[in-house]
Amino acid sequence: MDDTTRAAFERLLDLARSDTGQARRAANFILAWWNAESLGGFDIADLFAQDAAIAADMATVFAWIAHRSNAVYPDEYRGEIEGLIELWRPEVWARSKGSAGVDSPASV
Repeated sequence: MDDTTRAAFERLLDLARSDTGQARRAANFILAWWNAESLGGFDIADLFAQDAAIAADMATVFAWIAHRSNAVYPDEYRGEIEGLIELWRPEVWARSKGSAGVDSPASV
């Protein structure tokens, strides 16, 4: 991940750890990338409810993903993403405690 994308992604992670409507949407965006099948998708209309800077960070990350020739995931942020799952998808997190772990992109 290039520096610009990493900075945008880290700002989204920081936001997703907070407790606002924009945080929920940022978490939805990140979790949809991690594993949309088990963690839910991202409603593109949610961009209308984001501040312009947050929407721009999402666009930066999305554009970076779109330019990859193969599927890529933010594996180096697994711990942070698991924290988001625990915070925003507690039912998924609880189920994962009884299995081998949280659904990862590799299981899709």
